Amino acid sequence: MVESYAQNFARFVQCETALSQYGLLGKHPTTSAVMASPFVAMSQNFQKQANVIWYEIGQIVKENCSVEYTGDPNTDAMERLLRSRKGS
Repeated sequence: MVESYAQNFARFVQCETALSQYGLLGKHPTTSAVMASPFVAMSQNFQKQANVIWYEIGQIVKENCSVEYTGDPNTDAMERLLRSRKGS
């Protein structure tokens, strides 16, 4: 699940980079009319998937921890958990 989260978040970052580089509007390939960049929808989709996976991971941690978990899911508890695994 952590790999899936990381992959979705990396794709979200790639879409945001493309949006920063190319902008929010594009040209339709056949009609040449102005259209929304496809990176907008992809970015939103990857961000939503990453958030869902993040909360699933948090729920698994909460259900399997040896002491009562009372933390806020928006804190850096997951970041601390991942860093402790790397040994940093």
